[in-house]
Amino acid sequence: MSDPHDIMQRASDVLERAAANRLAGGRNNARGRRKVNEVGRRLTRIAGANGLILLAAIVVGLAIGPLGLLGAVGVMALMLLATLALAMAPTAPPPSPDKLRQAPLAALPAQTERWLEAQRPALPAPAVPVLDAIAIRLDTLKPQLAGLNDAAPAAAELRKLVSEQLPEFVGDYQKVPANLRNVPRNGKTPDAQLIDGLKLIEREIGEMTAELAQGDLDSLATRGRFLEIKYRGDEGAA
Repeated sequence: MSDPHDIMQRASDVLERAAANRLAGGRNNARGRRKVNEVGRRLTRIAGANGLILLAAIVVGLAIGPLGLLGAVGVMALMLLATLALAMAPTAPPPSPDKLRQAPLAALPAQTERWLEAQRPALPAPAVPVLDAIAIRLDTLKPQLAGLNDAAPAAAELRKLVSEQLPEFVGDYQKVPANLRNVPRNGKTPDAQLIDGLKLIEREIGEMTAELAQGDLDSLATRGRFLEIKYRGDEGAA
């Protein structure tokens, strides 16, 4: 007969693996979306540049006369060069903490994700899963911020946490000399303090997301009750 303790342990292991798989899936989805967005921006710029080249060729052709074969080849060469240059151009640098503080509220999660991605090489390996969890939280938060007033208290609290406290906390860690980051101080190493602080920030973002979602759920429930009273009342009257 199986030991109940062993059964509980196996169940706990299964739940932990499931949670890890969900986190990995969310992390991969978030990174995939960032790559898709970057490709989309590059394609938009390429299409815009080629459109301008074609427009200029049409204007020149109307003003001076037909471009001829050499002219058409020149236009095609310009379009090819523009496409290669824009496709191979380096990606835009991540935003600085100053730019994070000035970012529009709706753009803040995406800008913070880009900033976090740039910090990974300078942080210890155990912090990477926490950074991934923060990125997933931020990705979940994006649609909720679209309709949130920038002057709302929740917006100010979120902006302070994400664009001020998070960069300042990571910046303080990066100022610690590398040879001292594993040396305990007041019972904890700087590496451990960093990971604990990032976990706290991740939980705070999750709680803010839940609070914003609660407002949407309350609005949905209120509208549902209104519709139920209105239309069921009309049916009863009929």
